[in-house]
Amino acid sequence: MRRKIALDVGDKTIGIALSDELGITGQGLMTIERIGIKKDTGKVVELIKEYNCDTVVIGLPLNLNGTDSVQTEKVREFRTKLENKMRSSALADVEIVWQDERFTTKLAENVLIAGNVRREDRKKYVDKQAAVIIMQSYLDSKGSMV
Repeated sequence: MRRKIALDVGDKTIGIALSDELGITGQGLMTIERIGIKKDTGKVVELIKEYNCDTVVIGLPLNLNGTDSVQTEKVREFRTKLENKMRSSALADVEIVWQDERFTTKLAENVLIAGNVRREDRKKYVDKQAAVIIMQSYLDSKGSMV
């Protein structure tokens, strides 16, 4: 089974998480500092290839009432650019799916607090941890493949 990659796309950073090869758990990989949408999508394409991913799970930041926000539109644009870059990189067979990401940042902060991560350090890890929550939510919704 191939891995899945999850993205928590923000204005300044992108949190990245991977599934294990069995599709049971998500683990944090890294946080990418945003440079520009072309370079950012290029980095994601490199990671998809490096980790042999068959699915990209993108957190969709909806308002609490389920409507689109300003950030939702930015993330939709990121997905469109990523799809285009994947097509030109022979990754057209890789599926891209949305995962509701409401509350993931708050949950991620709570996980870091529970792990006794210092307040000054939490900012470095919150996006990667949010990506882990996005990944785990997706995997849990699909059920175990084992």
